[in-house]
Amino acid sequence: MAISFQADNVKLPVIKKREISKWIKTVALKYGKTTDEISYIFCDDEKILEINKEYLKHDYYTDIITFDYSEGEKISGDIFISIDTVKSNSQMYTTDYQDELYRVIIHGVLHLCGLDDSSEAEQKIMREAEDNALKLLKHND
Repeated sequence: MAISFQADNVKLPVIKKREISKWIKTVALKYGKTTDEISYIFCDDEKILEINKEYLKHDYYTDIITFDYSEGEKISGDIFISIDTVKSNSQMYTTDYQDELYRVIIHGVLHLCGLDDSSEAEQKIMREAEDNALKLLKHND
């Protein structure tokens, strides 16, 4: 099914949509999942803060919020990504902006595949999964 990329109050980031969609499907398959409808909504910090407050009752900025609508082995959801926070994180962690964007894009998919990052141990597993997924993307470049 479709993986869509939209922008809300920001310019849509430059990404190779077809290649990224294929990558997302490949990563999902590694977790025994197939993709259904997945919508990426790129937004600014104010929009992500508004969503965080309204739906999660959190009063802080974040880089990503994933709404999971998956059923069984089919993953689907709405994934909101703050371009502002991705940019500031790439500067703070001295990483390439595009690499940080891809990391956040796949982070949402990993959540849909069942990975969590609430505890320190889960964060370590998530980071390894992100790194492995990014290697797949780099391998296909």
